[in-house]
Amino acid sequence: MKQKMLIVVLLMIAFTLVGCTVTLGSYATPTPVPAAATSAPSPTPTVAPSTTPTPTRAATVTPAAPAAAISTPAAAVAPSPMPISSTAATVSISASTAEATLLAMEAAFEQIYTEINPSIVLIQVTIPQRASISLPFFGTPQSQPSQQALGSGFVWDKQGHIVTNNHVVAGARDVSVTFYDGATVPATIVGTDVDSDLAVIKIDVPAEQLNPVVLADSTKVRVGQIAIAIGNPFGEQNTMTTGIVSALGRTLPVAEETSSGPSYFIPDVIQTDAPINPGNSGGVLLNSQGQVIGVTSAIESPVQASAGIGFAIPSVIVQKVVPALINSGRFDHPWLGVLGTDLTPDLARAMNLNQNQRGVLIVQVVSGSPADKAGIQGSTTTVSIAGQQAQIGGDIIVAIEGQTVKRFDDLTAYLARYTSVGQTVTLTLLRGGKQQTVQVTLQARPTAAVRGAGAGAYLGVTGITLTPDIARAMNLPADLQGVLIQQIAPDSPADLAGLQASSTPVTIGGKQVMIGGDIIIGFGSQAVTSVEDLNSLLQQSEPGQRVTLTVVRNGRQGRVRVILDQQPTSGLQQT
Repeated sequence: MKQKMLIVVLLMIAFTLVGCTVTLGSYATPTPVPAAATSAPSPTPTVAPSTTPTPTRAATVTPAAPAAAISTPAAAVAPSPMPISSTAATVSISASTAEATLLAMEAAFEQIYTEINPSIVLIQVTIPQRASISLPFFGTPQSQPSQQALGSGFVWDKQGHIVTNNHVVAGARDVSVTFYDGATVPATIVGTDVDSDLAVIKIDVPAEQLNPVVLADSTKVRVGQIAIAIGNPFGEQNTMTTGIVSALGRTLPVAEETSSGPSYFIPDVIQTDAPINPGNSGGVLLNSQGQVIGVTSAIESPVQASAGIGFAIPSVIVQKVVPALINSGRFDHPWLGVLGTDLTPDLARAMNLNQNQRGVLIVQVVSGSPADKAGIQGSTTTVSIAGQQAQIGGDIIVAIEGQTVKRFDDLTAYLARYTSVGQTVTLTLLRGGKQQTVQVTLQARPTAAVRGAGAGAYLGVTGITLTPDIARAMNLPADLQGVLIQQIAPDSPADLAGLQASSTPVTIGGKQVMIGGDIIIGFGSQAVTSVEDLNSLLQQSEPGQRVTLTVVRNGRQGRVRVILDQQPTSGLQQT
């Protein structure tokens, strides 16, 4: 390990030296060392050891084999003595040192490729036609051709299990695997998990032909470390690219075609500038030891090709999900049952908290969820911040099991790394500005078909509870109760139904209040006397539900029919 780190350091020095000597015209580009044969035998891979408390690993943990073959040439660390006054000698020695360092790095990359290449496979899938179409002038439906797709994968164990991305094999009818030597075998899907974008397929080949990878602990990865990707970009089989780990703690949204609510996110994602392109999905991202730190999954690019920002599912998640997929075909993610957002300075001020307070503001609590059973409270008040509606007043999660939570990503990452279904965790909350703890027993995350149940419906108004002083200012009876509409969101159900917001500013009790808008006094057959009443009724309603609102406008009572909508989800996450 120290030798390889030294190689990297010397490489940086070498680039500086090369820059100097090229200017002087005294450095010739070294001839690349020929690539080692890819058929060289590979040692039986294991899972690299971890020294931090992480979830129990399913694979056997043994020390990785030392990389003795990747030794740094003596010239790279101990150049011959030279007279300080001799510029020519200095340039000559510097060029020699740089060349030796570059050759050593090439040898390191070659060995990694030689060892890992037999573990990487090309995955080809056939996706059946989804429907038939009728063409003009022809009486019978015409079948659409099946789709072909390519991806990458890697050998997990000697039993023939191959790991890839869920999106590589999703909906596939036929799956085949091609090894580096051209051998192609059929595969069957063992298990898939859309929430981690991981899948396991299985092939039937002799164990001696399989070379499982070595997994590293991705929680040990740091920005700036070497990152090596191997996969099949654009179908170009077993391509190796290099770069660095450019960021950590990224999130990727779970791809759900049927989801219209807040998205779940894959946490702890590794970002790299090692070129990743279509076809790399399901391949490996390696460290400088040739150990897997992640499964390449996505890119950020305006042209659907590498733009220097690629993402990999971290090995800490892979190590939890894959064994479950092998054993049962599925993985149950621990679930809290809340929708929320990061507590920003603006939200904190709106809740009369210190603007530096951080945490996760709970906006909604899913009915019947672990959070609901534990008594966690969602937001009940709608305010306008920077021209946008926001919900406030809910509990703020500031720690889980004693670990500080500053962002929603902190909460989802902890749940993914360290918890399991059935486990009871302690949440530290701020409620009404006071800290308290709550015990929550985690359940399995619901399937996509039932996600968002109990999230309530959306009307699109910001309102205040009508007080006697406000009623008198509007020339209304002082005992009139209801919700005075302050603002209406554009294109919301309230806007489409023709409800009216307040537009006249007055000063009441030393504070400016907008008056003149509609006053909601009834919701269906239920009376509305306060903002809390209206929010509670909306929570019990469903998107698409038709509701008759009783309103007071300019002193006269009337009815307005409204079709409620889905709660807006911009900026919200769920876990």
